[in-house]
Formats: sequence, structure tokens, C-alpha cells
Amino acid sequence: MQTFEQGAFDPTVVGTFPRPAPGEEGTASYTDADTERWFVEAPKSKFRTPFERDRARVVHSSGLRRLGAKTQVLGPGSDDFVRTRLTHSLEVAQVGREMGRALGCDPDLVDTACLTHDLGHPPFGHNGERALAEVARDVGGFEGNAQTLRLLTRLEPKIFTADGRPMGLNLTRASLDASVKYPWRYGAGPTKPDGGTTHKFGVYPDDTPVFDWLRQGAPRGARCMEAQVMDLADDISYSVHDVEDAVVGGRLDLALLHDEAERARVAEHVRAWYGTWHDADALDAALLRLLETGDLVTDFDGSRRSLAQLKDATSQLIGRFSGAAQTATRDLFGDGHLTRYTARLLVPDETADEILALKGVAVTYVMAPREQEPLYQRQREVIADLVGVLADRGPVALEPSFAADWRAAPDDDARLRVVVDQVASLTDVSAMQLHARLVPGHD
Repeated sequence: MQTFEQGAFDPTVVGTFPRPAPGEEGTASYTDADTERWFVEAPKSKFRTPFERDRARVVHSSGLRRLGAKTQVLGPGSDDFVRTRLTHSLEVAQVGREMGRALGCDPDLVDTACLTHDLGHPPFGHNGERALAEVARDVGGFEGNAQTLRLLTRLEPKIFTADGRPMGLNLTRASLDASVKYPWRYGAGPTKPDGGTTHKFGVYPDDTPVFDWLRQGAPRGARCMEAQVMDLADDISYSVHDVEDAVVGGRLDLALLHDEAERARVAEHVRAWYGTWHDADALDAALLRLLETGDLVTDFDGSRRSLAQLKDATSQLIGRFSGAAQTATRDLFGDGHLTRYTARLLVPDETADEILALKGVAVTYVMAPREQEPLYQRQREVIADLVGVLADRGPVALEPSFAADWRAAPDDDARLRVVVDQVASLTDVSAMQLHARLVPGHD
């Protein structure tokens, strides 16, 4: 049985937070500290809970709208069917909301965490993230989740203090905490099975004050239940939906997985991308189990009937994975509301292997091959070029809001961070358009 935690979880901590009685609804399961906001606002309408208000702020944010033109796995313009970061986030929210509700979490709180989980991702998906991490390595690095926290608490225009300080969306403590996948600073993550440390992190140095505030009362390195639900919903969604996109797009024939050699290829890609400690035999067994369920459509022909079969299969897989986690978690922690730090999400080993194996299928047949395509090399060059020219031209070339940040920045490192903020906010299309305007003759 696996704890769905990226960091060490101290089981002695479970139960030190108030556990609500069965039957309590909504925010009754949460404390005043959970619904507190970093900047105290005037009283609002009593017709909505604090978490309903948080969700509404995210839904109406410019950051969420931009996800509609940002790459998930395949570029938004590659065909009409492929998922974008926005449609992926909506699907994650649906999966997470239902899973959270089943475990007694506030569904709006989980929904908010799911909708925000990719807000900080730059143009060109993980390709753009790697490019920005390289240019920002000397100023605290770049990570999509850390950028999400920065957007929610600083960059998204919604709430300002009386003295003009931006507070972003000013979400509640519980919503911000639930949005943090990696609750540690750069280089301070948990040790991996191979002895190294994860490159993922959740906060930049100059965002430490709000990070410390939202983590008050939280066990060090542990994620709240709502964040764990969000993370598993994300894993489930992209493991299933990326494979669906690949099948419909003609990039993958799942019948290949009947071949032992092809399953071995998948296992090797999993080990190369996600860690050599993953057992190849367990991954092979996971793929065989999935084939036996009939939920991997191996005779897809593009017809409306086969599209319906594929869609039903994705639903069955989502139910299989989320249901297994819900059952395992309830078996250990019992009934009632499993919220915040009163419990942890458990995923059976076989379920975790099946999710990882499906992620490996997408890597093997879609993500790894594209790494050598000229388009993906070009995307990284576009990111590097944009950072270079914006850092050189400063406020003359930056959007007005980022130009103001540049002028207020105390040093070159802070100014580079502003440039990274600007580039990360771009969509795939606007990044290419800005590059064509600022770096003529190179597109």
C-alpha cells in the first residue's frame, strides 16, 4: 500500500487536527484558521461559503483562461480533439471533486485546488518548463507549482492592500495549502529511493512569507488530504486521457501492448523518466491486468462507435483507480470527514503501478519520440530568446503590469524573475507571436 505523499508523512500527526463528526457538511468540517485569508477582507455575502468564493475567483481568473491555449501533451493547434491545459484542468477538477466528496473533503475546496494545479505552467508544456528552469537556475529556478503559488498570491489581479500591495486572488489558507503539490523549498524535497532529491518544489525564495503563513500548523513536508486528492486526480486524468488523445490522434495502437517486447519498452521508459527503482515486472503485470479488463481499446478504427467505446473505457479506468484509493483510505481511517491533516490518501500498490504504466505508455509512444522533433527543440529556443531580449529591453518590451514590477525590483535577480513571470504567463500562440515581433527573422 502506498501513501500518496511526495514527502515524509508522520503517522503520529494524524488525529492531532480536529476530526469532524459524521454528517457535518461543507465548511463545518474546517476551522476558522482554514478559512482565514492572508489579507483580511471586508465581510462578504453569507450566501456562499469561503471555499465557494475561492472557486469562483479561480474560475474567473485570467490565468485559468490562458490555459485554453497552453499545451497539455500535444499542442493546442494539433487537432480539434486534443486536450489543452484548460480542458485537462476541468477534467481533473471533476475527478478530484467526486473523490474528495467521497472522502468527506469540501468539494469546492478540492475543486479549487484542481483548477489551480496547472496555472503556473508556461507555454509549450513541460518543454517550456524545462527551458525556463534552465534560464532561472541562478535566481531560484522555475517550477510550475511554485509559479502557481506566485500567481495565486501575487500576480493574478484581484485584491490589493490599502498601500497598493498585490495579494493575488487572496484565497483561504486551506485552498492555498491544497494547491501546493510540493510543500518545500528548492532543493529541500524528500529523498528519492535512489538517494537523490526531487527537483520539484513549491515556493520561490521571495514568496516564502505567504508560504510560511499558509503552512501554519501543517506537518513539515506533508501535504493536506485535499492536495493529495488533487494530485491523484491529476495523475489519474493525464494517465488515462493522454493515452486517449494518442489513440484518437493515430499515434498509438493499444494492441501493441499484447506484445511482451512492447510492454518491456514501456517499462524501460517508465524507469528512464520516473525512476530506475520502479520494478519492470510489476509494470508488465499492471499492463496485463489492464488488458484483461477490456478497458484498453485495442481495435480502435475512428468510427463513432469506437470513439464511444474509448470514452467509456476511460470512464471505467478513472472509476477503477479512484475507487481503489477511496476504498483503501476508508478501510484505514473509517467514516467521517477525512480533511486536511486528519488522514492521508492511500493507493494500493497494484493501482499505483497501473497508473504509472499508463503514464509510461504515453511517454513511450508520444512524449519520448517528440523530444527529438525540430519543433520541440525550437520551442526551447523561443523561450530562451524571449527571456534574453526581455531582460535586455526591460520595461520597454514588457507588458505594463510586468514593467511596473521591473521598475520596483531591487536588483538584477529580481528583474530576471519578473521576466520569467512575463514569459510564463504567455500562451503557446502569444509566445510565438511575441518572439516574431521581438526577434525578427528567426521564426
